[in-house]
Order: sequence, then structure tokens, then C-alpha cells
Amino acid sequence: MLENSPISNIFAISLVISSLGILLYFSWKTLITSNSFQKGIKLFQAKDYEGAESEFRKVIAINSTNDIVRLLLGDLLNHKGQIAEAKELFSEVIHRSPKNADAYLRLANILLLENNQEQAINNLQTAKDLFQKQRQPEKAETINKILQGIHKEMQMTND
Repeated sequence: MLENSPISNIFAISLVISSLGILLYFSWKTLITSNSFQKGIKLFQAKDYEGAESEFRKVIAINSTNDIVRLLLGDLLNHKGQIAEAKELFSEVIHRSPKNADAYLRLANILLLENNQEQAINNLQTAKDLFQKQRQPEKAETINKILQGIHKEMQMTND
């Protein structure tokens, strides 16, 4: 009897309309994010770093949990010489997503350029361990070779 009442029909219609509204909102948000991300990639490839930075920052403003965009923005900032901000972004990704081996690699790269071998080695070792756990032995082996090279260079410097 209550199933066909006007109140239950109004409630059901309201629920469907609000669900559709939420779905449309998230679809719009995803579309905008995707478009800005793709535009940022194209601008980065075209060496329009200012434009790419703007697009990547739009994506982060819409979706603050997008670690891939943070890594790309960090790469871009590193390329532009904004090392401190790039390090900060890579560190944020590590803090938010401690199993993101790429963030450790990118941070290690900057640390090596800054002659901070000890911290770079720690980050490289973490990345290597993560790649091994993620069943990516080729990447882990590449990092192992880099680590061996760093250790040899440090030995030669100490001799």
C-alpha cells in the first residue's frame, strides 16, 4: 500500500535525480581532469613548460590525490631548475604513497645532482626493493647497477 503512495514516489524520484546529479558532477570532473592532463603532457612534450605547469596544477587542484601528475610536475620543475619545489613534490608522493618506487627514483636523482650520495643511495635502495616486490626485476637490476656505480665512484674519491 505504501509502495504506490505519492510520498514514496517523490522520494524515489528525488533519490534518482540526486544520484544522476552526483554522477554527472563526477563525470564532468573526470573529463576536465583528463583533458587538462592530456593537454599538460602535450605542452610538456612541446617544451611549453609554463603551459604544462599550469595544466598539471589544474589537475592537482581538481584531484589532489593524483600522484602521477605530481611526479610529472616535479619532473617539469626539476627541468626548469626549481629543484626545491620538485624535491618537495617527490617527497609528498613518497609520504602519501610510500610504495611508489618512481618517486624514490626521482628524488634520488635530485639528491645525486646535489652530491648527497648517502640519501640518494637510501632512496635508490628503497626503489630497488619496491621494484623487486612489485615483480619488476629489470628495473631493480638497473638500479642495482646504478648503486654499484655510485659505490665505485665513492671508493675512488676516498682513495
